[in-house]
Amino acid sequence: MTSNHSAEETRKRILGAAFKEFYHHGFQGSSLNRIVEQAQTTKGALFHHFKGKKDLGYAVLNEVIRPELHSQWLEPLDHSLDPIQDLKKMLNRTVDSEKDRICHGCPLNNLAQEMSPLDETFRKLIESLYDEWRRSIANAFARGVKAGNVKSSVNPVVIGAFLVASFAGVIGSVKNAQDPGLFKICGEGLFDYLESLKP
Repeated sequence: MTSNHSAEETRKRILGAAFKEFYHHGFQGSSLNRIVEQAQTTKGALFHHFKGKKDLGYAVLNEVIRPELHSQWLEPLDHSLDPIQDLKKMLNRTVDSEKDRICHGCPLNNLAQEMSPLDETFRKLIESLYDEWRRSIANAFARGVKAGNVKSSVNPVVIGAFLVASFAGVIGSVKNAQDPGLFKICGEGLFDYLESLKP
């Protein structure tokens, strides 16, 4: 039991170190040597758990980025009847909690921009996450329409697609500008747009 527990802890450390490495250096610019050093393990241990760098990248998407996306952006909308107010709260919380890393971009969007044109498995995994995100917002807006908190003319599917694209675009712009102040400016525009969806 101790051995299995130790192996699982090693795997978690490798995933955590790989996430940070990919986030700060990009997937192609990342180093397995730095990952094992940060994880305080060996390449032998890494290859025991993962077939190679791409397999590690897929695992980071599924086991690190997916849960983070769910906890920060999907689960708060699971039962929302007022997605306009709830999204505004989520955006405000993001400004506060992510201000130290916001200029590094969105981990999901970074991988999408870098790897989707190069690797079909990456593209499909990333698209599945974006699709979950779009559907989460669409479902929340559909409930919001029924509850009378969103204009009846709003198409929830269109809103879901537009908002996810907007979030990705904002973070990408902030990363390129290296200016967290741009997030606040874009956020004000998103807030105005969300307010326009009220009945």
